[in-house]
Amino acid sequence: MALTTALLNSAYLRGRCCRHKVLHPLLGPLLSNSMSKLYSSYRRPGTQPEKKTSWQNIDFSFKKGIDVLKTQLSMLKKETEDYLVGPGGHSLGHYMLEQTRVLWEFRSQEDLNKWVISSDVEIGGKSEVYLKLGRNNQAAMLYGTLNTEVPRDGETKYSGYCSMRSKPPRGSFARKKYYDWSNFNSLYLRVRGDGRPWMVNIYTDPYFSHQKDDLYNYFMFTRGGPYWEEIKIPFSKFFLSSRGRVQDSQHPIWLDKISTLGFTIGDKVDGPFQLEIDFIGLLNDRAHTEEFAYEMYEKNPQV
Repeated sequence: MALTTALLNSAYLRGRCCRHKVLHPLLGPLLSNSMSKLYSSYRRPGTQPEKKTSWQNIDFSFKKGIDVLKTQLSMLKKETEDYLVGPGGHSLGHYMLEQTRVLWEFRSQEDLNKWVISSDVEIGGKSEVYLKLGRNNQAAMLYGTLNTEVPRDGETKYSGYCSMRSKPPRGSFARKKYYDWSNFNSLYLRVRGDGRPWMVNIYTDPYFSHQKDDLYNYFMFTRGGPYWEEIKIPFSKFFLSSRGRVQDSQHPIWLDKISTLGFTIGDKVDGPFQLEIDFIGLLNDRAHTEEFAYEMYEKNPQV
């Protein structure tokens, strides 16, 4: 009884206080959807109230809890070993001399599971988007149909977008992590499109609260046709945007606080689209010395 009470109190605190989010990987499989049964108060009219107490309806699954605990501990062990070796699990010499790195390549369903797709269906739109492996399982194929018809809800003014976004990295016990790209200066892609423009999005979560969830964009124009194209995008080419408006940005991207990378199509042209992605990587181009690609102005110029 004491163990049951302790587990229920922990689950309650997990929902109420953010500092108990670390218990989610353990308590989730352990409780096995029991909390939904516990807080469900709906009863069909005419039926007799259930005589069992609420805690008796909980279906504990200790085997799942132990399995998840083993998985999280193995992840923690791997993170500790990588930390002792050096940055990113590599020696300091290898890290300093590293010029290229492959972030994502698409060769199996497991590689696709690292990404999520979305469209304007979430706001009542009619666009469709799908993600699957390409021919011979050598690329990711993002395809669908764009529909700019605005939902008749009286509030939405624009519609017609589809996107593909990487899942944010997570450490052991559901700890939030970030990608560190500070050792590189360019994003390197090998894609094959249908001639439609795409927006490459980089989401950051820097140290300061007024810059949280900053979104940096770059317009990528595909040429279409049967041939692959290799695209190099310096990070200085990305511009800071928020709610569709370009913001004044006199600082580069926080490359050590990257949370996710995404691709969005929304060119206001109804019809099918297709984008194949072979791999996404990083490049340290020593010949590129540009720090910021846009004009910079003094905020308080002296008269």
